[in-house]
Amino acid sequence: MGLTWNKQLSVGNAVIDSDHKNLINIVNSVRNAIRSRDSFILSEAFVRFEDWLCIHFANEERIAHAVNFDFSGHRQEQQYALCELQHLRDELVAKGGIWSDGATEHFTGFLKNWLIDDHIVRLDMLMKPALQVRDYTFWPGWKDDETNHIAGHTANLYLQL
Repeated sequence: MGLTWNKQLSVGNAVIDSDHKNLINIVNSVRNAIRSRDSFILSEAFVRFEDWLCIHFANEERIAHAVNFDFSGHRQEQQYALCELQHLRDELVAKGGIWSDGATEHFTGFLKNWLIDDHIVRLDMLMKPALQVRDYTFWPGWKDDETNHIAGHTANLYLQL
């Protein structure tokens, strides 16, 4: 069964929650590619995952700065995570789809633990108190009439930064 987003994972901001939902879907794609032992699809899924992580990390940082949340620890964790995920991708892709069932379970478990437990629950929930005093659709630098249109449009927002 794949990962699913639920209200307990909400950090209180539409952009960040939307990013997390999208990242969960992408992690499910990566996990399926690992299980199917298809290194071409796996490579494509990892590229998509890394691209979205960069968008997500930029969104988080912009929002954190706007709500005066100290982001230094977050940034360090994000850089570490990107390096680890790139190492994981390189290791799996280099094996060309030939990995054991144990390795499959290890890598798919790692992705779940990193995204849900480490990133969302342990790290991003630290921002929740600062975010909850803002409107759920808060996006820094946008006019009030535009903030209601941002949920689910993170990629477009990122391109406008």
